Amino acid sequence: MKSGLIITIALLLLLYIISVVCVAKECTNTPSQLSSHTFRNALLQSNNESLKTEMFSHYHLTPTDDTAWSSLLPRKMLREEQEEYGWTMMYRKIKNSDNSAGNFLKEISLHDVRLDPNTFHWRAQQTNLEYLLMLDVDSLAWSFRKAAGLDAPGDYYGGWERPDSELRGHFVGHYLSATAYMWASTHNNTLKEKMSALVSALSTCQQKIGTGYLSAFPSSFFDRFEAITPVWAPYYTIHKILAGLVDQYKLAGSSQALKMATWMADYFYGRVRNVIKFYSVERHWLSLNEETGGMNDVLYQIYSITGDSKYLLLAHLFDKPCFLGVLAVQADDISGFHSNTHIPIVVGSQLRYEITGDPLHKEISMFFMDIVNASHSYATGGTSVNEFWQDPKRMATTLQTENEESCTTYNMLKVSRNLFRWTKEVSYADYYERALTNGVLGIQRGTDPGLMIYMLPLGKGVSKAVTYHGWGTPYDSFWCCYGTGIESFSKLGDSIYFQEDGESPSLYVTQYISSSLDWKSTGLTLSQKVKPVVSWDPYMHVTLIFSSSKGGMGKGSTLNLRIPVWTNSESAKVTLNGQSLKVPASGNFLSIKQKWKAGDQVTMELPLSIRTEAIKDDRPEYSSLQAILYGPYLLAGHTSRDWSITTQANDGKWISPIPETHNSHLVTLSQQSGDISYVLSNNNQTITMEVSPAPGTQAAVAATFRLVAADSKGNISGPEELIGSVVMIEPFDFPGMLVTQATDSSLAAQDSSSADQEASSFRLVAGVDGEPGSVSLRLESKSGCFVYSDETLKAGMKLMLRCDLDASDDKFKQAASFRLRKGMSQYNPMSFVMSGTQRNFVLSPLFSLRDETYNVYFSVQT
Repeated sequence: MKSGLIITIALLLLLYIISVVCVAKECTNTPSQLSSHTFRNALLQSNNESLKTEMFSHYHLTPTDDTAWSSLLPRKMLREEQEEYGWTMMYRKIKNSDNSAGNFLKEISLHDVRLDPNTFHWRAQQTNLEYLLMLDVDSLAWSFRKAAGLDAPGDYYGGWERPDSELRGHFVGHYLSATAYMWASTHNNTLKEKMSALVSALSTCQQKIGTGYLSAFPSSFFDRFEAITPVWAPYYTIHKILAGLVDQYKLAGSSQALKMATWMADYFYGRVRNVIKFYSVERHWLSLNEETGGMNDVLYQIYSITGDSKYLLLAHLFDKPCFLGVLAVQADDISGFHSNTHIPIVVGSQLRYEITGDPLHKEISMFFMDIVNASHSYATGGTSVNEFWQDPKRMATTLQTENEESCTTYNMLKVSRNLFRWTKEVSYADYYERALTNGVLGIQRGTDPGLMIYMLPLGKGVSKAVTYHGWGTPYDSFWCCYGTGIESFSKLGDSIYFQEDGESPSLYVTQYISSSLDWKSTGLTLSQKVKPVVSWDPYMHVTLIFSSSKGGMGKGSTLNLRIPVWTNSESAKVTLNGQSLKVPASGNFLSIKQKWKAGDQVTMELPLSIRTEAIKDDRPEYSSLQAILYGPYLLAGHTSRDWSITTQANDGKWISPIPETHNSHLVTLSQQSGDISYVLSNNNQTITMEVSPAPGTQAAVAATFRLVAADSKGNISGPEELIGSVVMIEPFDFPGMLVTQATDSSLAAQDSSSADQEASSFRLVAGVDGEPGSVSLRLESKSGCFVYSDETLKAGMKLMLRCDLDASDDKFKQAASFRLRKGMSQYNPMSFVMSGTQRNFVLSPLFSLRDETYNVYFSVQT
């Protein structure tokens, strides 16, 4: 507890030093680190009152010059009129500005898409569903009821939802959105009852307050916000609540939720009007430098639903001119901005384009996507370090534990999704695939419900478990990234398919994820089956089969299949009912137009290959820093420290697939002492006994070894079949190393090229203790020598090779006998070995890792 407080205060002091020596960025708080949710939460929870006083004494919102981009917002309208009538005239002038941009690809409802239960996407969705069902309505509504002056039964939640958190209520808004998405994706009735009960509870709170206001904190927070005094982003939370209510209406048909949302919007319309009326519109712009989430986006949505122009006006007033202006003049000047404050502004600007047809806002989001991709993103597709953007093409020196805030990936997916709908450009769908696969799927801890991460570490020898936040907990975290996380895993089916209506409908298959689609406009059901991708079969196999959904037959329509940029189109194969089709170049769609009928089948074989991708850094000293990908999958190397590798890359064989049969040779060897189980472990190339670890940890990796049979046994049902065989023992994460006898009779892991083969060959025999299921390891080259622990087991003790011991001694029998079981770690089906001159690495998909240590980037020398 005390050490945790010391660490927190140290972090605060460090960030404070950074904040006072850096030049403040326009559009941000000053000190700029107050924009960071991590920093703000730690500061507010600190008992160091002098530090709080010092930090907030510097607090102000940096004034900005909006004149260069004043056309982005209707501020001139106000200046043209007498102040008394300004607000009214602004409203009238913008009232009829709806000029829709035109036809875009249509989203396909989550109600019409179902994930295949045999996919990791479905497993991630189910894990999230379990978590949503675990949460209690009374606990979620607790602070809302208190703020409304109502009785609050039950217990409140901790973390950022505790009653003294200034951001309380934000997660509840995310929960409303996530449950709406999840209900549409699953039609789980228990979830429907839970989310409906929450909407009703919040409605009671809103009715009690009586003004339209609804939040888990008092309206006085907005008095502070409008007075430009310190308060933690109240509009950020209001956006989440509004968005949740809108999603409940759009996806679950809750008219009650829409009524609540419009009443809330009316309340804030009045507040913003008063700020402009009694101060100025500039004062309003100034206040927006405190984070406001996606207020513009949700207000544009409310306008789209209701057609009431006052919401369109209010949405415009939450477009942030000092940031959108930078993008409007196409300046790559986003370094220093808090990333997740500003990506939602771009998302809102995109909806402004769709509603008004203003091409500037299309150009803004396209330019934004271009510069993030070109200069500020990692191989995952994600962006940000310590929640901020850094200088363009300087990514190598940002690699650490606090990379890629999960919220930013969630919002960048929205940006790319909208751009794809507008342009049909494959590059945006490719980006979506990369960011979803590598930046979202791995933020859950396996199938543990309610365990997610805030940051995705990308540094040297990092672990998802070892960051400032680490893994969260189900009831005491509720960070911003928990909110976006539960939304992401509730709508995994929302961007697999898009459609274009008309006399001849078109369907775009943009993501290859096993699923089914009820394609209502044609009366057909489409089943997409993607064979699990493996390293030893370098193809993505996709099968699409049509069937009739309601007895009708299909009409003439076009099926558009993405040919990803990561595949080799010349080697790709696509067939329609067994007939080969010509495949266009990678980065295009293959369009198949015909009158589809039940039984029609399309098959695809998309070649997968290993490729390297340089980090986005134009300094020559970092030119060797490379990420490794297999098709769309980013591979991470199992390592706790090394990241330099010298390869024989020119011969094309430096990365090779791990055969399917290798998992059956993976073992963990253990011994029992009382209630404690100990395992054989590779501890910095010394073989020791350690307390048996939990699965998914780095210690579990260290406790896993591959038995390499001298007689080259291939596919076996389990390691028991190797009893009687001569084996060599290879540490899981050090392929090419072997356990061998060291000079002091201890055991060590050495490179196989230098290891004494006689000292590395053991015969796996039935345990000398005679117990069922036990084994012993006998040195093959010398009779009577066994791998031996000790009479008294303890963590960290070295394993020895002992010879000429009394075979009848019970203590010897116990110390030389081990339980043989399946390896605690297993090779992912997409695992490879990367061979170097100094050491080799196991590569696995980043999304599959839990607590293991890894590198995403390697310094590759050839």
